[in-house]
Amino acid sequence: MQSPLPVRNGVNATRLRLPADGPWATAMEYVLSRFGHVDPDGITDRFLRGEVVGLGGVPLTPKTALNEHTFIWYYRELPPEERLPVDINILHQDENLLVVDKPHFLPTTPGGMYVAESALVRLRVLLDIPDLIPMHRLDRMTAGVLLFSTNPETRGKYQTLFEKRRIRKEYEAVAPVRDDLELPRIVRSRMIKSRTYLLAQEVEGEPNAETRIELLESRDGIGRYRLQPHTGKTHQLRVHMASLGIGILNDSFYPNLLPQSPDNYEEPLQLLARSVDFVDPLTKHPVQYRSGLSLSHAPKS
Repeated sequence: MQSPLPVRNGVNATRLRLPADGPWATAMEYVLSRFGHVDPDGITDRFLRGEVVGLGGVPLTPKTALNEHTFIWYYRELPPEERLPVDINILHQDENLLVVDKPHFLPTTPGGMYVAESALVRLRVLLDIPDLIPMHRLDRMTAGVLLFSTNPETRGKYQTLFEKRRIRKEYEAVAPVRDDLELPRIVRSRMIKSRTYLLAQEVEGEPNAETRIELLESRDGIGRYRLQPHTGKTHQLRVHMASLGIGILNDSFYPNLLPQSPDNYEEPLQLLARSVDFVDPLTKHPVQYRSGLSLSHAPKS
């Protein structure tokens, strides 16, 4: 559903669905009941200034009836964020596609305590492209190649590549070496990830996650691995490596969930989205985008 409010400072307006009925006479009463514990004066002021709108950009007032609108939009008041000490490098940009090297520690999209400090918002502001949309996502702790659509008119053609698995992704990871582990190998398992539980889990059942794992080089018990996912489950690579007893270095989730602690920028997760290959749906030519980053703990030859 198209927002009637434009992107502001790189951030989309928030959409909220109102209930059809209830004990609230007005839309503002409902919003106050849900979020009034956070900033009741700020909510009231937004309605008074006409900054809460419905479809077509129609402003709501404090007296607008609850059932007059199904969806409303407004801008959140964002708390100040400390800038993360990492930078994004642009690998490619044209009228349809933006490809960047996302650093470790920077989330792909806004969420939780990171809004302005996300790759999406940073790039929208830096490049003045409010319609910028990520084509896929990388975990906050994973670095590497990340694709964005810059043109809504051609976006669907690139989205189809991901939906039909016509994108070939290659990752690199640094992890311990097991001499008794036969590689390369393909790991298949059934993975689930609950919205309410931090970790992904492997369970019994038909496999829905597949990764090819290959050892590229090793030294002093530490190896550099090539990981080629056939599927894209949340935390798939981290879970599959841990399941083999070779958990990725500096992984605070797998195989064991460590206590939450401040980010250590000297010890990033040793996982990198090294390259992305596909046939461009517009030019029909094969393309490859490769990360210029490296993993700090990789074996030194």
